Amino acid sequence: MERGLSEIRVVDLSTGIAGAYASKLFADAGADVIKVEPPAGDPLRRYTASGAELGAADGALFRFLAASKRSVVGGLGDPEVARLVASADLLIESAGPEADFDRAALCARHPGLVWLSLSPYGLEGPYANRPVSELTIQAECGSISVRGLKGQEPYQAGGRTTEWIGGVFAGVAALAAVRRAGRTGHGEFIDFSLNEVMAYGTTNFMDTMWGLLGRPPVTGSVQSTETPSIEPTLDGWVGFNTNSAQQIADFLLLVGRPDLRETGEFNLASQRSERIDEWEAIVHAFTETRSTAEIVKEASLLRIPVAPVLNGATVTEHEQFLAREVFSEDPSGGFQRPRPPYRIGGEGPAPARPAPGLGAHDGQIEDRAPTRPEASGKPQLPLEGLRVFDATAWWAGPSASHMLGSLGADVIHVESVQRPDGMRMTGGMFAGGKDAWWEYSMFFLNSNTNKRGITLDLTSEKGIALAKQLIARCDIVIENFSPRVMEGFGLDWETIHALNPDCIMTRMPAFGLDGPWRDNVGFAQTMEQMTGLAWCTGHTHDRPRIQRGPCDPISGMHAVFATLVALYEREALGHGVHVECTMVEGALNAAAEQVIEASAYGHVLGREGNRAPWAAPQGLYGCAGHDAMATPQWLALAVETEGQWAALLDWLGRPAWAKDLAEATLQERRAHHDEIDEALRAVFADRDREACVSELLEHGVPAAPVVDARALSDHPQMCSRGYYEEVDHPVVGRQWMNAVPFRYASVDRWLKQPPPTLGQHNHEVLSWLGCSQAEIASLEADGVIGTRPAKVGA
Repeated sequence: MERGLSEIRVVDLSTGIAGAYASKLFADAGADVIKVEPPAGDPLRRYTASGAELGAADGALFRFLAASKRSVVGGLGDPEVARLVASADLLIESAGPEADFDRAALCARHPGLVWLSLSPYGLEGPYANRPVSELTIQAECGSISVRGLKGQEPYQAGGRTTEWIGGVFAGVAALAAVRRAGRTGHGEFIDFSLNEVMAYGTTNFMDTMWGLLGRPPVTGSVQSTETPSIEPTLDGWVGFNTNSAQQIADFLLLVGRPDLRETGEFNLASQRSERIDEWEAIVHAFTETRSTAEIVKEASLLRIPVAPVLNGATVTEHEQFLAREVFSEDPSGGFQRPRPPYRIGGEGPAPARPAPGLGAHDGQIEDRAPTRPEASGKPQLPLEGLRVFDATAWWAGPSASHMLGSLGADVIHVESVQRPDGMRMTGGMFAGGKDAWWEYSMFFLNSNTNKRGITLDLTSEKGIALAKQLIARCDIVIENFSPRVMEGFGLDWETIHALNPDCIMTRMPAFGLDGPWRDNVGFAQTMEQMTGLAWCTGHTHDRPRIQRGPCDPISGMHAVFATLVALYEREALGHGVHVECTMVEGALNAAAEQVIEASAYGHVLGREGNRAPWAAPQGLYGCAGHDAMATPQWLALAVETEGQWAALLDWLGRPAWAKDLAEATLQERRAHHDEIDEALRAVFADRDREACVSELLEHGVPAAPVVDARALSDHPQMCSRGYYEEVDHPVVGRQWMNAVPFRYASVDRWLKQPPPTLGQHNHEVLSWLGCSQAEIASLEADGVIGTRPAKVGA
């Protein structure tokens, strides 16, 4: 990269993965990131998931996250750190609501500074001061409620997904604000909620679905699993997903049952779920007689999304990752690390520098004055004035363009009546009772607010001509098709650059623009199966399970971050640039801890149900009235520290069964987890869940109910922070929809425009391009544009 973020300084006082990964994104792109640590150092320096003996060395996960940064020791009250803050463009902290510094006063002292504050629930609201853990956040945000076999204990998304997805969203929120500050002088205070980001990334927008159904009473269990998904083979596991009707039809052909294509009895996910034993017998008759490699080859020929199910030890040897040199040795030595998931102008970020020792740069940080103008007037949204040609579909790409639109860009979502956005067509569950059922997809609705929508048949000469006219007036083209699609349309980078030299083209291929898997099809499920995220999700007695979605927005936000970096590159070079941000490589960064643990310490992280290496006891416990199918009453509990363990024992009344464990360490509690669980299950079984949660929180023990994702818009914390915003849609009416998981102090409301109906803005956009009403009518008559899917009868 020519410039990247080399003129930006970041002061990072945060602890934990989320803040560290957000600032790592800046460091990778060339920013000067200064890590401010307490005298004992960031706790991550001494952490490993395996509990490996570190000696004098820093933990490998810390070294990955802190590479290319500088380190000083101090706090916000120290003159040296105060000097650094005065020189910074961005400050990151995670001190929470009870911080020992005055955020408002510091922001007033530095009005052009962007301040990013990460916390579990946000800085305000009735839950802001609660003790929390990864598990209780996932419980409270509704994530756990959607995941698992009916009638069985649901399970968390493994791999500390909350912090990784939080880090990339936070990086995007911060960089957009930093860019605006550099151009206008307007700083920003960003209040980021990990609870909200997990609601966005892992609840499948169930609350909106419930609204589309008229909000009937929330009863029973909402949890489910996908099938086909991860299935046993002769030598391991293979992962599928069948998001479309064509994919399930092709899957039936793959497993040798074309007769079932004719009967249609397993076409729908609900049909397969209702007859799960019969269905899995059909699938396993095929998969268990073949190797994983054989199945991947056969399924790929049919363009079925498929992948081997890999873990931290095996993922580095996959042919695609070897061909693209995704993994390399950390500059400090001793373990493998994934590279940043994007290339700009065909080049990735500069090689990382070794992580610094504690205080390695004390007294060595040079003065600098941030280069930004004096602010005047009211701040606009950071990306106002930019226009985006949005050729994305499903969720990963639309989540990226949705964020661009939410941050102020004019996003024009391009579909065709011949091939509408695939995610729009998942509204088919409403096909029996709604005329315009394709407008009822909860995924499409939540991923496409703040956009305009047009249809253009890009396989026609007229459609391509109009697309080129539109691209000539855009700053950004973003797409997430398999690589051959845009090339087939004649909209490759060379063509777009010639049409509009200032345009940035962001491509989001599943596996990359080169390598043996270049043209393979992949979705979020594929990424979870392939990167190891599924390997650490699910119960120990069960197969690996997918996390149900986070890899889509993880991919999307990496693409947004790369696009924002590309805007800096455009300013430096004087012309647009090509961006490749690979979906699977974004997921590999979110799964980095698995490769790091395996390569550094020989420890393969696996699934533990609802347990975790950093807490014991930790799990879900049924309370009074619990029936896993009819009236689930799961309580999530996590004990991470000796203080929390003592507080739990106090709440329990110091029972006899815990006498020998009263002073137990984390490792000792982990060793006795089964017997502790057995005792806790007996305690909770006849106690009211809400009373238990309240009392445990008062004792300082992280606890939460497993909240039903169908009712999140009524959640007290969500309501207090205004995370869900009501949108008035021309077809589905007024519905609550997810906004973004952070607050800007300068923004009162994020959702300014409802998601477009199919072709809703055809006349508006085409008229702006110079088409007459007669020409628009002719285009509609020829099927180049339209407002109703071509395959749906009039």
